[in-house]
Amino acid sequence: MKILLGSCSVAAALLFGASFAFANPATLPKHPGYPMGKAVDPVKGQSLANDPGQGNAIGDKALAEAATSADAHVKQKLSFNRNDKRIMEKPGAGLLPKVEGPKIVIAPPVKEATKVNAVPKE
Repeated sequence: MKILLGSCSVAAALLFGASFAFANPATLPKHPGYPMGKAVDPVKGQSLANDPGQGNAIGDKALAEAATSADAHVKQKLSFNRNDKRIMEKPGAGLLPKVEGPKIVIAPPVKEATKVNAVPKE
């Protein structure tokens, strides 16, 4: 059983490593950032860069593209709340917003505390 488990683990590791070796560079996104240009291997004549001919990622354009690259999936998407139409003003944290319609007042739970003498009785 141990031999079967070990051989399956080795085979899975080899297949996982081979998937990186046979990856298709044409499926990589087209963006600046691989400054190798059109360098080729002197032995096999293959390209040394994943996307040859791309320029180096420098300048404000590269910074702007990097800053906006994750915007699509990190934006907050809140569901529509029909009660939000009533809100006229949001005064801030810890305060209720001013709304159209009935005025809602929340009274404090305790109006008067129990009075205790500061001097204990002897």
